Amino acid sequence: MSRRNSLYLVVASLLACPQAAHAWWNSDWGGRKPFRLDTSAAGANITDTIGTVPVLIRLHSGNFRFDAAKEDGSDLRFVAADDKTPLKHHIEKYDALLGEALVWVAIPDLKPGAKSDFWLYYKNPKAVAAEDPKGTYDPDTALVYHFAERNQAPRDSTVWANHALDPAASADGALIGMGLKLDGTKTVGIPSGSSLAWSAGGRMTWSAWVRPGEAETTGVIFSRRDGANGLVIGVEKGRPYVDVVTSTGPQRMAAVTPVQANSWHHLAVVAGDEFVLYLDGAVSARLAAKLPALNTSSVVGGEKGGLGSAAQPVQVGPGAVPAAPGFKGDLDELQISKVDRSAGYIQVLAVSEGTDPAKFAAAGQDEEGSSWSSGYFAIIIRSVTLDGWVVIGLLAVMSFVSLTVMVSKAAYLSAVEMADARFQAKFEKLADLSWSVERDAPLGDERPFRASPLHRLFRISVMEIRKRTRVRRHLSAEAIEAIRATLAAGLVRENQRLSQRMVLLTIAISGGPFLGLLGTVVGVMITFASIAAAGDVNVNAIAPGIAAALVATVAGLVVAIPALFGYNWLLTRVKEVTATMQIFVDELVTKMAETYANGAGGDEDPEISILAAAE
Repeated sequence: MSRRNSLYLVVASLLACPQAAHAWWNSDWGGRKPFRLDTSAAGANITDTIGTVPVLIRLHSGNFRFDAAKEDGSDLRFVAADDKTPLKHHIEKYDALLGEALVWVAIPDLKPGAKSDFWLYYKNPKAVAAEDPKGTYDPDTALVYHFAERNQAPRDSTVWANHALDPAASADGALIGMGLKLDGTKTVGIPSGSSLAWSAGGRMTWSAWVRPGEAETTGVIFSRRDGANGLVIGVEKGRPYVDVVTSTGPQRMAAVTPVQANSWHHLAVVAGDEFVLYLDGAVSARLAAKLPALNTSSVVGGEKGGLGSAAQPVQVGPGAVPAAPGFKGDLDELQISKVDRSAGYIQVLAVSEGTDPAKFAAAGQDEEGSSWSSGYFAIIIRSVTLDGWVVIGLLAVMSFVSLTVMVSKAAYLSAVEMADARFQAKFEKLADLSWSVERDAPLGDERPFRASPLHRLFRISVMEIRKRTRVRRHLSAEAIEAIRATLAAGLVRENQRLSQRMVLLTIAISGGPFLGLLGTVVGVMITFASIAAAGDVNVNAIAPGIAAALVATVAGLVVAIPALFGYNWLLTRVKEVTATMQIFVDELVTKMAETYANGAGGDEDPEISILAAAE
């Protein structure tokens, strides 16, 4: 027993063994999770300079323990790889009930072609909110609209507070939380300000996620005009374009390929030594032009001065041109910077915020300081969903029933075998049956034989013989066959008693794995559905959910395997007892025929019985 206990302790230690521990940032936080940003060739494959960049971290039930954090996410902290430097962050969305969160984290000096790590700390009930939206973006970021305000004027998340002038129609289920819905007529005004003042030949970066509502749509996404100067960003027949307007007239650059309707695309315009149009992180067009001086307010969703369904003329230099219609579709994550961002920076925005960030950002396994719950087994258990626990609970009941049946049946069979052995030792001393038939207790003290099926069959034969030999101590062949039939019926009843509740073991054997498989399939479905809803597909998001779903199958096998071995072992013992009964019935009928077939039972003196002589 001591060896078995030692083995259990070793196995438990292995299961609970935490991962290799690193320095813990703050002991007040009980849990943490590593994140890795991969810009190498095996990941996002970014080779240009990036610098400090805000990165979107999508949390969902597949990669984060919402039950371990506070309901509002106020205990979330992000720390650099050195486990000393806190990182600025702010939460755009946090829903612990649905298991979804969108968090923006400022990553300082992100390197191209490399892997960068940081930590997410959580599990501190006493923590207070430490969000810093303004600190998440560098001072060169002039405007950031998340469009998270439902049907209200968008709020600027940067330190410059360039809040929108007009209320906006919200688009639910946008790429990143809520977005802006544009119908081609209504626009959102952006005020002018020092941070948004563009000087002639200056530098600027504009970026947003767009989803055209129609195929080959035409409309203005963003426009800004100041006298004869202007900048217009839009799509024409589905192809993104940029118009740079000066006193000499407009210049246009357009993407080579159109964007598909009802699909999200990252659009970025960088003005520096030249204009560069990026589509989904890749350079799509270039224009040898400089940024014109623009200090007025700007418009999202249409032309400045061209509001409404009817196009109005807009002065752009010599002559006038009609205003283009407004954009029809959805917009999300609008950013404007006072500098020309690098190609690597634009790529990070497109990859980290897009529909498939798996190659760029990956979450590791949860860790807990000096706790058993950081082991692999604990991670799997924590990831089991409610439906999985329901199935596991049913399997636990089934396991308890099957174990109860096996233990009780084994004890009963042991008692039967011992009683049969005692009875057979007594029965073998009988020379004939007549002496036993004539006594009230055929074998004397019958208490040791009460559990014996052989004894019960013997008493059946005694009762049958008594009924048929009251008048004449002789049994005909027909009477002997009738008694044999009665013994056969008794044999069937004894078999039924031996096999009682064995069907519960067959149910556990066949039903346990199927019930576990049902729990696994449902768990896998829920895992993929949650990942699809969160839009974050990577192995670290899928693995815990799949592993947890497989727990139900393991539980089904844990129920079925012991039941299988127990059932076959018990069935073998039942067959042995049944075979013993069949042999005994044959011997009993033979002894009956020898004693009563020719009337011998009426003449024989009971005193000559071997049993009587022994007593």
